[in-house]
Amino acid sequence: MANLFDLTGRKALVTGGATGIGEGIALALAEAGADVALTYRSHAPEDTLAKIEAVGRKGAAVKADFVDMDEAAASDVVGFASDALGGLDILVNNAGIIHREDSSEMPLEEWRRVLSVNLDSVWLLSQAAGKQMLAQGSGKIVIVSSVLGSQGGLRVPAYASSKHAVLGLTKALCNEWAPQGINVNAIAPGYTATDNTQALRDDPDRSKTLLERIPAGRFAEPSEIAGAAVFLASDAAAYCHGSVVTVDGGWLAR
Repeated sequence: MANLFDLTGRKALVTGGATGIGEGIALALAEAGADVALTYRSHAPEDTLAKIEAVGRKGAAVKADFVDMDEAAASDVVGFASDALGGLDILVNNAGIIHREDSSEMPLEEWRRVLSVNLDSVWLLSQAAGKQMLAQGSGKIVIVSSVLGSQGGLRVPAYASSKHAVLGLTKALCNEWAPQGINVNAIAPGYTATDNTQALRDDPDRSKTLLERIPAGRFAEPSEIAGAAVFLASDAAAYCHGSVVTVDGGWLAR
């Protein structure tokens, strides 16, 4: 059974892999045996790369800004990972941003910025990686959504819309690519201790309200989301297509 989760020899690209959930996933993939390339924007990747190399795996990093990404930029990111690692077997679309503001006041510019990163880049990177995976007849694409892919949240209309949308994209790509050897699945994390939830965790009233709703009674650590990514990237998930793995401490069950 352990061999089903073994990623030895696999080559993975994790977007936003220098911090938060992305870093947790990148490190877990490396610990499972994969070489890992990651993208970063503002968080320096050196510490993450050192941890990847400390478990005997190859690491690489490229700076990338996913706002207004186009086809050429997406192809460059995928090409960097493939060249640096000697191939690409796994893509984890993790990079994302959030903007909190009353919906009546939210500027169109902010709406478009969130959708650009959280949806457009996911589509473009999946398309670029998918071309390579289709040519080789195999591959794993994991899209990080959110529990807000099933809910509306508060004061985050663009974020919630984007996370709903990537679940639709997961299913659409599954329908096309499952017959050709590519597994496309999603993860829906709950409230996790990352930069995106810092403002919520710093607000005593909002934090208390959230924690009272979570049956587990706490926010997740980024490493606790990573196991789902290892599973979906492994042979253990060979028959998972278009699935959404929820890791939320029971939030959606409440």
